[in-house]
This record gives sequence, C-alpha cells and structure tokens, in this order.
Amino acid sequence: MRFSGPFTLLGLVAVLSWPIYSLQGSILGQRDLSQLSASQILSLASSSDPVKNIDTRNPNSHLSKILIPRAAGSENSTFVRNYIKSTLESLNWHVEEDSFTDNTPYGPRSFTNLIATKDPAASRRVIVSAHFDSKFFPHYPEDQFVGATDSAAPCAMMLDLAEALNPFLDQRSARLEEGLEDDEDIADTTLQLVFFDGEEAFKDWTDTDSVYGARHLAQHWSTSYIAPNSKRRLLGHASLTEISTIEHLILLDLLGAARPSIRSYFSDTAWLFDAMASAERRLAESGAFAYPEDSATTWPSFFIPRTGKEFTSGYIGDDHVPFLHKGVNILHVIPYPFPRVWHTLKDDASALDIPTMRRWNLILRVLMSEYLNLRPNLPSKHERIQRADEDLVREQDSCPVFRTTDTCSNGLCLVADCKMS
Repeated sequence: MRFSGPFTLLGLVAVLSWPIYSLQGSILGQRDLSQLSASQILSLASSSDPVKNIDTRNPNSHLSKILIPRAAGSENSTFVRNYIKSTLESLNWHVEEDSFTDNTPYGPRSFTNLIATKDPAASRRVIVSAHFDSKFFPHYPEDQFVGATDSAAPCAMMLDLAEALNPFLDQRSARLEEGLEDDEDIADTTLQLVFFDGEEAFKDWTDTDSVYGARHLAQHWSTSYIAPNSKRRLLGHASLTEISTIEHLILLDLLGAARPSIRSYFSDTAWLFDAMASAERRLAESGAFAYPEDSATTWPSFFIPRTGKEFTSGYIGDDHVPFLHKGVNILHVIPYPFPRVWHTLKDDASALDIPTMRRWNLILRVLMSEYLNLRPNLPSKHERIQRADEDLVREQDSCPVFRTTDTCSNGLCLVADCKMS
C-alpha cells in the first residue's frame, strides 16, 4: 500500500487525483444495526476461543500456517491459498478461485484471488477482505519476509470470523427459509470473504505494479452480469452486475501489532466506522476483553473518534481503490501511522500482540453479527447456573456476613442480601 493525500510517513507522500465517490451509497444507504445485548456479546465472545486461530505459539493455528514467505506466484503462496480454501470449504462455504495472468516488472506472473461466500444465492453481500500475499524481495535474507501484520494476521482473523459466525449464519438461513426472519432484506445479505493476491508491488508502487488481484476482480465483477435465477429476489433485474450487489467492502490491513490507531477515511462509511468503535466499547464494558495473559484493566480504544470535520480528499492506496473507483462503499481498517516493522524482516511473529489480535477477533464478530442481524445464543440453563454459582462465590469472598434465601426460581437460587457486619 502507499499513502495518498495528506498522509506522510518518513517524508513519503504520493498524491492520487482520482475522485472519491460512491454510486452505491445512494442506493443502499446507511443500515440501522440492531445492537446485541450484553449477554449476547458475552455468548459470542465465548462461542469459540478467540485466541486459538491467531496464536503463533500453536503450530496448527491458522496464523501459523499463513505466517511464511508467500510472495505472489510462489509455491508457498499456493500452499497458503489451498489452506485457506480447505478451511472454508470444511465450513461448507462456496469458494471460488479467480485466476489470471498479468504483466509485472519481472514479466508475466500468475495470480489467484480467493472468494468465499456463505450463501451464493443471496441478492446482496458485505465483503470482509485482506491480501494474502507477502511482499516480494529478490535476494536473501529479505526474501524471508513473512508479513505478520501485512497481512497474515488479518487473514487469520477472517478465518476466525468465518468459524465463529458460521453456526449463526446457518440459523439465520433456516429462519429465512421458514419465514421466521423479521427483516428479509437484511437476511438476504450474505457474508463474503475475499483474499486478494498480488497486493504488494514487485518493485516500486505504481498504478500498474500494485493491487494486481484487486484490479482484476473489480474489473471482472463490473463486467459480469448476474445470471437469471441465480440470486434470490433479483428475478426482475437482468442487467445487474456482480459488483452492484456489494453493500460494503471492509478491507483489513497491517493489523496485529499493539496499540493501533484507526481512523475513518470515507464519509460514506463513517457510520460503519462508528459501529465498529461502538462494538469495541461495549465489548470492553461487558468484560470480554479480560484475558489471563493481558494484565491491563483498561483498554484504550483502537479508534480515533470522529469530529465530523475529517479531511477525506486523500487516502492510503490499497486493495480497496479499484472498487472505490467503481462506486463501492469502503471501510478501510488500517492503522496510521503504520507499524514500525512495515516492510522489514521484523514484521514477524514478534511484531504481533495476542491480546490485541484477540480484541480484533471479538470486534469483528460483534460488528458483523450486528450488520447481518445474527442472534448469538444466550447462555444455556446450565451455563446460567454455573455463572450464578461463580457470582455467589465472589459475593461470599467479598462479604464477612452473607445471607441467601432458600427460594429458587427456574433452577437459579437467588442471592437475597449481602451486608457488612
């Protein structure tokens, strides 16, 4: 990626003259998200371990499998792509490989984007995306660059998101088929994960030596018309292209290092940026960020609060740009300034912070659950009894004199009083 507009790093400034606009924003507009309750947030946070998939100490974690040199066109790139593909196919997602050849400073190279869709028949989709290639370096030792933040960790976070939300997406699909879904428009919006190939420049970042996969896919989707009867609720729209069914594209990049600073770049998605920041705040308030290996008792926000006066005539060049120019609404989740390890061999496992990555996993789970109107299960009766017992123990430990009633309701004994003597 590179900087554009008012952003600078070590004196590097690049200015793009392309306009920022959104054709789709006028059609789809802002979505009113139904916020999860505190109980649902805790249930979602515990539905699957938010650490196991991003733990580099575990050689079988998703992140460990991705965290290898994987420059576009290499054998390692194929290994990582196949790993991501098999992981999502095991969840019964529809996975498409978008393969093509493009010219590079080193001659023609092959690229393959990976597109995973939970419900291919849905009439609309929200995309969460990242690039899975690592930067190409021609000589040792730079050719051992693994790009932990850039973007192995975001890819692992996307796989965690798919695993965590998969059962709730299945439940929503069943409700839609049975006519039990309150809002069919929202229920007919699916989650799509896109892993871009060839984001990195082979030499110097230019309009032709960068974002190879994103440029190809944006062009392909903008000229691919939806086949009749292939989507629900679109029978009378034979002229729609694939790109026109994208509600929003969320791009993750350079995530995983501690203390990121995330800002809002586009007015069209300022509300979605705020929703992500809100998810973070409510997770903290619920206690979901508490983690044995994290000694923090407070969690400074990842997000810079919006003032409404943000200067948005510049942005960071990345995989979202070809889609931005074709009218897609973009939420670019990238820290500024970049991590200090950016494009150095130090962007390895040591650059990553597990509590930070754990927080990202939980934030993405809550944000996308609310966007897609999922309903994470409330704790079971057994879990509620267990939590009540734990609360009782904490109360007893904190009070010299402790009294309870003998009254029980629905299997839960109620604490009547706790007083200091």
